[in-house]
Amino acid sequence: MIRVLVADDHHVVRRGLVFFLKTQKDIDIIGEASNGKEVIALSEKLKPDIILMDIMMPVINGIEATRIITTNQPDVKILILTSFSDQDHVLPALEAGASGYQLKDIQPDDLVRAIHDLMIGQKQLHPKATSHVLANLSGDKNRPLQNLQSLTKRELEVLKEIAKGKSNKEIATTLYITEKTVKTHVTNILSKLELADRTQAALFAVKNYLVD
Repeated sequence: MIRVLVADDHHVVRRGLVFFLKTQKDIDIIGEASNGKEVIALSEKLKPDIILMDIMMPVINGIEATRIITTNQPDVKILILTSFSDQDHVLPALEAGASGYQLKDIQPDDLVRAIHDLMIGQKQLHPKATSHVLANLSGDKNRPLQNLQSLTKRELEVLKEIAKGKSNKEIATTLYITEKTVKTHVTNILSKLELADRTQAALFAVKNYLVD
C-alpha cells in the first residue's frame, strides 16, 4: 500500500482528492491537513510515502512546508498539486525538494500514475513546469557542460528513451535488452553526466537536442 497524506486548505478540493484516491486498491489515505503547519506535524507522526501538497495554504505555505519536510524526512516524496504554473512557484517548489509538480486540472488516472511513478523514483512534472525548468537551465551560463562523449552508443540510446518518458521496462522492450541491463545503463548515465535523477537526464537530453 502507498501511504498518502493530502494537504490542501480548500475543504472541497481536499475531500474530492481523498474520495477518489480511496477507490484505489493500493493507495491508503492516512491523513489530511488544511495548512502547512498541520502537514509538517502529521508527516512527522504518520510517516507517509507521498504527500499531495497545495502551495497556497495558511500559517505555512506549501513550498516552505516542503522544504522543512524534505530536510527532516528525505524519504518522503512530495507531489505539488496546485493551480499555479508560473516560474515563481515552479522553481522554488522543486528547489525545496518536491519530487513532482502537477496542476489541479490533472486527470484522475494521470494523478494515480504520477503517484505510482513517484514511488519508483520517477519525478512527475507538468509540461508547463518542465518548460520553466528548461528555460532556467538554458539561461544559466555558468552551468558546466556535461561530457556527452563519455556515453557509449547504447547509453545514448537509453538516454533518448528516458527523454521520451519511457519506463525501464518499456526501454528494455524497445531496445531488445533486459530490464536489469537498462537499470545499469541508467545508473551509468546519471553518474557520467553528474545528474541526480531521470528528470534531469530527460531535461539534459532535450537541452542538448538529442530528442525533440
